[in-house]
This record gives sequence, C-alpha cells and structure tokens, in this order.
Amino acid sequence: MKIWDKGIELNKRIERFSVGDDYLLDYKLIKYDCLASIAHAKMLESINLLSELELKQLTFALNEIIKLDSKFEIKQEDEDCHTAIENYLIKKCGIVGKKIHVARSRNDQILTALRLFEKEELNEIKELINEFIVALDLVILANEFVFLPGYTHMQKAMPTSVKTWLGSYVCSMNDNLLLLDFVINLIDKNPLGSAAGFGVPVFELDKNLTAQELGFAKVMDNPMYCQFSRGKYEAQIVNVISSIMFDLNKLATDFMIFSMKEFSFIKLPPNFCTGSSIMPQKNNPDVLELIRAKYHIILGEEFKIKSLIGNLISGYNRDVQLTKAPLMNSIDIVKDTLSISSLVLSGIKINKDNCKKALSKELYATEKVYELVKKGIPFRDAYKEIGKLF
Repeated sequence: MKIWDKGIELNKRIERFSVGDDYLLDYKLIKYDCLASIAHAKMLESINLLSELELKQLTFALNEIIKLDSKFEIKQEDEDCHTAIENYLIKKCGIVGKKIHVARSRNDQILTALRLFEKEELNEIKELINEFIVALDLVILANEFVFLPGYTHMQKAMPTSVKTWLGSYVCSMNDNLLLLDFVINLIDKNPLGSAAGFGVPVFELDKNLTAQELGFAKVMDNPMYCQFSRGKYEAQIVNVISSIMFDLNKLATDFMIFSMKEFSFIKLPPNFCTGSSIMPQKNNPDVLELIRAKYHIILGEEFKIKSLIGNLISGYNRDVQLTKAPLMNSIDIVKDTLSISSLVLSGIKINKDNCKKALSKELYATEKVYELVKKGIPFRDAYKEIGKLF
C-alpha cells in the first residue's frame, strides 16, 4: 500500500511512468533508510511519542531488513524503499509500524538516506584513490631514473623522467582527495526533521540527537534549504568525480600513445589486451580506450543533474527524483575505473631502452641555451644561436 493512499487507485500507466526505475535504484539505499529510521525512532522515544517497548520492536524489525539487504523486496507499486520499509514494519509490528512516519516526510527520508549513502561511497572512493596512488608509486620506484621525452603541442620538447611524468598524477590525485574532503564536509549535515521542507508543527524535535546517532557533523537548521540542497550537493559530488575521471582519462591517453609501436615506451600485458576478428596481429588496448571514454560519460551525468535542478521553484519538485540515477551511475563508474586503472598500472612494463633511444638531440636545445647564458651571452642571443642549429 502506498503511504499517501487516499482510497483512489492510481492509473497503472501513470504509476509506471512516475516510478520509473526509482524503486530499483533504491536497493542501494535500503540500509541507510533503515539506519535513519532507527535514529528517528530513538528520537521519537526521547520526546515520548514512542514507548521503550515500541522502539525495541521497530529497531528489531529494521535490523531484520538490513540483514535481508538485496533480498528485501521493493515492488514497483511501492514506488520506493521508504514505502516498502514502512509496509514491512506495519506487517511485522502492527499498529506500532504506523507510528514510524510521524514527524517526517519522504522528502527528508530520501535526503537523509542519500547523504548517508554519499558519505560512505565518497570515503570508499578516497580509499580507491589511495590504492591508485600506491600503484603509481610502485611504477615510479621501479623506474625512478628512467628518462623519456616530454611533449608540448604533441612535439618533442624537453627531457623528463618517469618519476616526474607519473608523479604529476600523484600530485593531481592528492588534489582530488582534498576536493573529496571538502565535499564530504559540505554534505555532512543532518536533514532529518525538515519533513517536506517546512519543518514539523506541534512537536519539538531533537535534530541533534538524530545527527549524533547517524554520525552527521551538523544539523541543517533551515528546512527549506534541505530541499534546496537536493541536486545541488549531488552536482558537487559528480563534479569532483569528473575531476578524478579527468586524470584517469589523461593517463589512459598517455598510455595509449606511449604503447604504440612508433613509441614503445610502455607495454601492456597481452592478457590486458583484446584482439581483432579480422587482423590476427592486433593487440588492442580496449581497457584504456574505455577508461578514456568514461570521463565523457561522467560529464554527461554531471550536466544531467545540473540541468534537472535548474528553473525549479523553492521547495520539493518531483524532477529531482531523476538526479538519483546519474549520481549512482557516476559513483559506480569512478569506483570501477579507479580499480581497473590500478590493475593496469600493476601490469605495465616500461621499456627503458626505447625511452633512452627517444632522447634525441633537439630535446637538449633549451639546456644548450642556458649553458651559453651561464657564459654571459644574453638569453635572446643565445636562443637565436642555438635555434640555428635546429
């Protein structure tokens, strides 16, 4: 039964259209919605809206759902995990289950579940970045004194080293960790108690209690801003994900070029490559091409969210339901891509001889200019003199 049911059966085609795949996406949120419901029930007990026995009953049933995890069923007619969970509580706890929704709305329920989900996922992304940095460091350590050409305008420019080249990705990933910390701090606020965006009349809720129970650093005091933040915070999260994916895109592009026969600076293991259905000699770096491409998928997901939340009046609008899929897809993609990129790094081999052979004379032109400058020749004159040699 829908928790907003007023005795009028919803048209089935309208129901399918309205629900979409939201009930399927909500399988990722079951645990978080249950944890938020346990915290909410504790708060209700603290202000005498539930008895101690009723709190125990609800907590037991909610923990049952958490243990069921993906075996817990959310039906299309439920619309979302919130309805499915409440129906389960009513079935298990009877009249006590009907009390769980007092002093909240599905609007602050979904916000709270999302924030808990996002915090956990962002911390997992941080762990994957740290693993990726370790994988980079291992390649750097094994090739610390290997030099190769550096490029500007895709032309040979000056000598560089594997340490400098791959170390630039370490520096950039450390920046991404700072961005993740910023976003985690930004979203680490408790929206529970804001209800539909206008607070809860009659009862004095203890938002600090639920914040503490759920591990939020702060409370969102302005109830309208809670709804305002939906989509805005998700756009910030995907923006950081796009920064991470940008780095992976660039590294994949470097690896593809440097693994070409014309360069042969690096080599991928044969079991990391695919073949051709017509050309038997081919070893294709499909994994790198897909890493490169997925950055653009994330850009599309970021634009989806930013576009969906534009031109909406203050307060809740159903449009924001559609931000859930691009958020979750972006999180899945970046986690998978970071993990695969670490695997690729563990398998690449750097051809020291080919790197050395590629260090042709023109790469040292700037060095020669500065040697003349050191002897007292003005820079512009030294620049022109060395330029004549090339």
